[in-house]
Amino acid sequence: MWSRKDPHTKAARRSVDWAQVRPEWGLSRNNLLIIGRRELTRPLNLQGRAFLHSYDHRQDGSGKLLEAIMTAPLIVAQWINMEHYFSTVDNEVYGSGSKVYHNIVGRVGVMSGANSDLRLGLPAQTVLDGPMPYHEPMRLLTVIEAPRARVESVIATHPGLERLFHNEWVLLVVCEASEGAFYHYDIMRG
Repeated sequence: MWSRKDPHTKAARRSVDWAQVRPEWGLSRNNLLIIGRRELTRPLNLQGRAFLHSYDHRQDGSGKLLEAIMTAPLIVAQWINMEHYFSTVDNEVYGSGSKVYHNIVGRVGVMSGANSDLRLGLPAQTVLDGPMPYHEPMRLLTVIEAPRARVESVIATHPGLERLFHNEWVLLVVCEASEGAFYHYDIMRG
């Protein structure tokens, strides 16, 4: 007999089922953060590769909401993206190798076997599909639907954001809704 709770029950059961081979693939393949109204992405199939953050610049006259989003969720999305990036590029050095051999070390981290250094990054099963990369290592592209001047103001007041964008650890495109145009943030603009 089917009930309305059945899908939720199944999802809860699967979330702790060790037979699920790749539960950690949920964040793998990420490459995009979109900050804007849902109308911007509604017709698109982003294939689970995007972080979506709802934001309407028309309801944020002071720009404080955009500043909060750019200094918290954007930073977290960048951390996740870089952790996947480096763990994919060289999993033995920047990742943590196979989780089959991991031993948990307190609340500090993991090590391989009984005699190893603490391992950095993500296990191979998170970013690889056998010997082939599952996660495509690329830097995060952020698309923000807001006036360019507002976005530039937030960047200018936060040196950490300046470093991320100016060193191209995060690529930025701004959608000027009033013009219906997209602009690439380029620090080399004379």
